[in-house]
Amino acid sequence: MSKILLTGATGFIGSHIAEYFSGKGEDIKCLVRENSDVSFLKTLGVQMFTGDVTDEQSINKALVDCETIIHIAGYARDWGRKKDFKRINVEGTLNILRAAKKQNISKVIITGSVSSYGEENCFIKKDETSPYNSHYPCFLDHVLPCKMNYYRDSKAQLTVQSIEFANKNNLNLIIIEPAWVFGEREFQTGFFEYIKSVKNGTSLLPGSAKNKFHVIYAKELARAYFMAYKSNITGVQRIIIGNREAELQQNIYKIFCEKAGLKKPGNIPKALIYPVALIMELFATIFKFKNPPLLTRGRVNMFYDNIEYDTTKAKKILGFETELKLDESIEKTVNWYKDKGYL
Repeated sequence: MSKILLTGATGFIGSHIAEYFSGKGEDIKCLVRENSDVSFLKTLGVQMFTGDVTDEQSINKALVDCETIIHIAGYARDWGRKKDFKRINVEGTLNILRAAKKQNISKVIITGSVSSYGEENCFIKKDETSPYNSHYPCFLDHVLPCKMNYYRDSKAQLTVQSIEFANKNNLNLIIIEPAWVFGEREFQTGFFEYIKSVKNGTSLLPGSAKNKFHVIYAKELARAYFMAYKSNITGVQRIIIGNREAELQQNIYKIFCEKAGLKKPGNIPKALIYPVALIMELFATIFKFKNPPLLTRGRVNMFYDNIEYDTTKAKKILGFETELKLDESIEKTVNWYKDKGYL
């Protein structure tokens, strides 16, 4: 059995992959940063190696006895400095690929994003042949850059440069591109924040009754990574992973609220909330907030834009389709929040 080096295992998605792979009996070595919270990983009994994707030397040391890399680590947020997104997401991924070449790794799986294709309002399902369109044309973006674009653009850049590197060096590379992920241990992609706001008594929130939104349950995503790992794919492949179809966003939040025993709030029209978000974002930028304000243009847009992707390739190449219904996976997620005392 080959040993796998997994990066980002202390994060939301990475923890689910570590859990799923270890549950399948795979030999996992997790690259973890110094002072990271590894309490959950200790319950899995996986091997841990201290290092960082921005330090190529530590990657090379961690790769001893490994034959596969699954790279999840990244700077996944909608606030921060542009140079940090580039350093961690783009340069960190290239460090992984350079180490893979040096160590003659047989397979590399990295994490891209559907945001590389764009998350603007679009009623056409995008697939792996769609052009790169990561930069969202936010209002006043030329004078007040939307920091969510820093993330999106870095994901597109790492995808382009990774493909170029893999083709040049004959690496077998799979780029998994997840839709928006929810599930146990999620606190930063918006779903937990939404139901927490409702729990706290909020009766109106941004939203629309018309736009569809594409999601994937974290445990289903982990299974997709496992299927990619077990596949005989060679060369370079980009694969979008998401539910079979996008769902009306308000239905997603309605199910979250129902499973939590709450009533879904009413929707605030975009024309009313967008100016508020712009002012909050401007204030936070001027005073150099380390954490994002409650509302930003990027966050608000996500509540109103139609975002759909085509997952046909995942079924064709990996044989992957989601097994759980949306309400089942949301129920599992909400029950976890309740069991842990977060709701």
